[in-house]
Amino acid sequence: MMSLRVMGQAAVTMNQLQHQMDMIGHNLANSQTAGYKSRQAEFSNMLTQQITNLTDPENARGRLTPDGIRIGSGARLGTINNNLSLGSIQQTDRALDTVLLNENHFYQIQVDENGEQNIRYTRDGSFYLQPVNNGADVMLVTKDGHPVIGTNGPIQFAANFDSIHIAEDGRVVVQRGSQTQDVGAIAVAEINNPRILEAIGENLFQLPNEADIGLNVNDIVQIVPQDTVRMQNQALEMSNVSIQEQMTQLINAQRSYQFNSRSISMADQMQGLINQIR
Repeated sequence: MMSLRVMGQAAVTMNQLQHQMDMIGHNLANSQTAGYKSRQAEFSNMLTQQITNLTDPENARGRLTPDGIRIGSGARLGTINNNLSLGSIQQTDRALDTVLLNENHFYQIQVDENGEQNIRYTRDGSFYLQPVNNGADVMLVTKDGHPVIGTNGPIQFAANFDSIHIAEDGRVVVQRGSQTQDVGAIAVAEINNPRILEAIGENLFQLPNEADIGLNVNDIVQIVPQDTVRMQNQALEMSNVSIQEQMTQLINAQRSYQFNSRSISMADQMQGLINQIR
């Protein structure tokens, strides 16, 4: 019975360790992705059973550990935390590349999900122009084609311009001949508690349901006033993934996986010996 319990505990833990290794692999794969934030797993113990089998008071004399036997049910991934620290800044000299200099600031992106328009958040400031209205206008979008939210909604303007750049306060400025025109401004959101953000893929984050956190979205997200936006243009914030740290975590996870796998093998051998004795 004990060997079967050990095998069950090890199998549960191995399954969770596999999830951790998958997450580390995802971090490593995105080590060169602009604006990507690394993720870190934290483990917690599952249900632990305390068996008290020592009743003589003399057994406690000089003992440094609690009486009895503690039997766990394995470990599980407790939480996956996003590391939102700033990554390094790389100069690109590209007109539509930007970097937000405050780690609590995020670009707002409009995403179509099952016909419903939702706002998502990202730190990736590499933007592009997408033709709309049969090429008469262009819209500022992400590399995946999602519109970038401006102070008046998606930033859309006439396509007949000579040059374009994004100012350090988020204004989108175009040059038409000798005239300079502001055609929109990126609406930067400040998230007071960015730790609650949930990663949803495509380098995007979303807020959890209000019912789950007991807070109103307006208490968490504030639009940064245009005169206080801190942005660097013609540059990108690179991923904050540390290759050395991720490789260390990967080795530790692999060693833990091997240890638990060995536990199953040894428990199986012990069960075989017991069957032979019978």
